[in-house]
Amino acid sequence: MNSFMEKNETCPTCEFDNNLTILREIYFFSELPLDALKVLAYLCIRENFKPGDYLFHQKDDDGRAFYLIDGQARLSHEAENGNITIREFDKDTFIGSFALLGNSRRLFSLQTLTDMTCLILERQKFIKVLEQFPAILPRVLQTVVSGIHSWEEKFLAQMLEGCDQCKGKMGVSVI
Repeated sequence: MNSFMEKNETCPTCEFDNNLTILREIYFFSELPLDALKVLAYLCIRENFKPGDYLFHQKDDDGRAFYLIDGQARLSHEAENGNITIREFDKDTFIGSFALLGNSRRLFSLQTLTDMTCLILERQKFIKVLEQFPAILPRVLQTVVSGIHSWEEKFLAQMLEGCDQCKGKMGVSVI
């Protein structure tokens, strides 16, 4: 890589533009007006993690959402009978939108499996943007409702036919 490219990758304007591009592609932010997205892109931080680092721990209320720019992570839950792996996440994944909306302790832990770079947005910063742009709140809420509905619809299609136990746990979208 030449020195122009190296310098270009770390310039603040380039990082801002990259953050803005990422936010525009994330379902949670995709319907927001450009002015609000620009403020959010400016407020995001990038952080690098090493394999084995935790992005968050079960029972934490860190108020942070993560976009996995690069790397892989494992979601797990500590239960009485040990640590249960829930799933793994790859790059280009957004995690933690509920943490932006209000206080909520994590039900899971997220640990890196590889070197990882994340775009991180904190709840306090997100709330300040909501205060600055109050008209975006209905859009954010609609996005959350649509996301829950879409998740449950997919879950129904995949699990309902062969899982009698699953049927009794359905209905999150009617809350």
